Amino acid sequence: MHGRPRKKGAKWTNMYIMPDELIETIELDYEGKRDRWNGFDPSTYARVIDKYEAKDEARKNYLKEEQLKKLEDKNNNQCGDEAVSDGDDDDPSRDEAKVDESEQVDYAKVEKRVRTTGGGSTCTVRNLRIREDTAKYLYNLDVNSAYYDPKTRSMREDPNPDSDPNEKFYEGDNKHRKSGQAVDFNQLNMHVVEAYEKGHDAHMQAAPSQSELLYKNFMENKQKLKSKTKDTIMEKYGNAATEEDIPRELLLGQSESQVEYDRAGRIIMGQEMHIPRSKYEEDIYINNHTTVWGSWWKDGQWGFKCCKQSIKNSYCTGAAGIEAAEAATDLMKDNIARKEASEVLSMLVMYFFSYRKTCSSRGKKLASWGTDVPEDLILDQKRLNEALKKEDKRRWEERDERKRKYNVKYNDEVTAEDMEAYRMKKVRHMKEFV
Repeated sequence: MHGRPRKKGAKWTNMYIMPDELIETIELDYEGKRDRWNGFDPSTYARVIDKYEAKDEARKNYLKEEQLKKLEDKNNNQCGDEAVSDGDDDDPSRDEAKVDESEQVDYAKVEKRVRTTGGGSTCTVRNLRIREDTAKYLYNLDVNSAYYDPKTRSMREDPNPDSDPNEKFYEGDNKHRKSGQAVDFNQLNMHVVEAYEKGHDAHMQAAPSQSELLYKNFMENKQKLKSKTKDTIMEKYGNAATEEDIPRELLLGQSESQVEYDRAGRIIMGQEMHIPRSKYEEDIYINNHTTVWGSWWKDGQWGFKCCKQSIKNSYCTGAAGIEAAEAATDLMKDNIARKEASEVLSMLVMYFFSYRKTCSSRGKKLASWGTDVPEDLILDQKRLNEALKKEDKRRWEERDERKRKYNVKYNDEVTAEDMEAYRMKKVRHMKEFV
C-alpha cells in the first residue's frame, strides 16, 4: 500500500515522522494466489447498480415526456390530418428489450484487418448466427458424431442422421453445398479442370471471368449440337408427335357409329362391328376333331379336349376313345398294384425261410470261415497240437516284423485241424457271443 509522496521530507520538517510507504505482508495459500476475486469488495458493486438504475430512471422519464408531448400535439391538431407517427413510439408500454436490441443491431459486427500488398484494409464480417439459435455442436453431444470446426464454425455432416427429417432444424452444411447455385458452381469447376487437362489455358482462381465465359460458350455449343442431332433424326425418321392424330376408333377401340338391333338380335340399322382376328389361323379343326389343339392339358402334356389325346396328328375317337383311355389307365393301375403285392409276398416268403434256417442252425457251432461244422467231425489230436504251435509261430512273426524271412512260402492246403487251431486262437469280441 503506497501513500501520497510528500512535498518535503520528514527529515527536513521534523513532522509526521513515519515511513513513506506502508508495506503489508500477506501470505496466501495455493488457491489464494490463484483466486481471481482475491481482494474484491462486493460492496463496491453497489456503485455499478446505482449507475444503471439512474440510467433506467432517466430513460423512463424521457419516454414519459415524449409521450406527453405527442398527446399535446395531437390534441392541438383538431382540424388537421392525423399525424403520422411510429406505432412503437406511441406505445408507452414499449418493451425495453426491443429497444436494447435496436441499440445493438451491429452486435455481430467484427472489424477484420486484411493484409494486402498495399498495406492493409478493414472489412466488416458479420456472424450469420444470432444469439437465440442453438450452436451446431450442441445438437449432438456425442464425441463420435459429426465433426465441428470451431475456426470456421462449420459442421459438414448431419449431427443426427437417424432422426426424423421432418423434425430436424439442422442437417449439416453439406445440404447447402448440394443445393441451389452450389451445384452449378461445382460443374463450372469440373469443366475448368477438364479443359485445363485438355490443353486450354483456363484457371478458376487466376481468371474466373474467363473460365465462366468459356463454360458458357461450351454449354451453348453443346445445346446447338443436341438440337442439330435431334433435327437430323427427325428429318430422317419423322416425328410421330407432329403427325395427324390417330383415329379415335383405333385409339380407344370404339366408334360413335349407331347400330340398332331387333329382339332376335338382327341388325336393323347400321353396320355390324367386325370382331378383330389375329394373324394366326383360328378355328381350324383337323382329323375330325371338334376342338383345337391345346384345349386340354394333363400331366404336363397338351392335347385335344374332344378325345383327350396328346398326339397332335392323331385321329379323333370321340367319347369311345376317352372311355378306352380311362379303361387302359385303370388296367395299368391294377397291374401296378398286383405287381407290388406279389413283390411284398415274395419278400415275406424269403424272410420266412431264412428265419427257419437260422432257427435250425442255432445249435450248431459256427466255423471261422462261415460254414457249419458237422457234428460227426473227428479231429486228430496230434495234428491239432502241431497246428496250434504253427498258429502261435505265425502270430509271433506277424507281431514282430524282424522275425519274418524274405522268402516266405505259403501253403494253400488247409486242413480241418488248421481251421480248428485258427478258430481257437482267434480273438473273439463280445458281439460274437450275443
